[in-house]
Amino acid sequence: MVGVWAQPYLTKMVELSGETANLAVLEGDFVVYVAQVPSPRRLRMFAEVGRRVLPHSTAVGKVLLAGRPAAEALAVFERTGMPRRTPNTITELPAMQAELEVVSSRGYALDLGEEELGVHCLAVPVRDGSRVVAAMSVSGPAERIDALDRDELAAGMREIASQFGDELGPIAD
Repeated sequence: MVGVWAQPYLTKMVELSGETANLAVLEGDFVVYVAQVPSPRRLRMFAEVGRRVLPHSTAVGKVLLAGRPAAEALAVFERTGMPRRTPNTITELPAMQAELEVVSSRGYALDLGEEELGVHCLAVPVRDGSRVVAAMSVSGPAERIDALDRDELAAGMREIASQFGDELGPIAD
């Protein structure tokens, strides 16, 4: 149901960015894409709804883990490892811990070709009060994402994600 509720908010993110918008959650040690609204452009990104990926190489995964206690994120990385997906993938724990600190303080995460070369993604948290319960992202060809003002885009995305979180209300663990 959460994927259905997300559609109008993902549509707003597409309108804001011109790129494909996704909603993802952490299920066990994996990120699962639960909803998507595609970009109206001919060349667009597509992450299959239901697709499961490791969190270390995606912006949505970084947002989801940055919103959890550091020990919990560390335990995920110890269980899954951090295999290299591209030459840009962060595969060392100290570098990932530093990345998660940046994500937490900045309020958004980036995937700069870490999951797939040529694809960049920006993700923001969806909060249930103080807890991060999901991540919303926009992704597209690297040159188009890089042409956007990241801080401005992230601010608009955070506002949309906040509205969605308010609509969701408290979610039980």
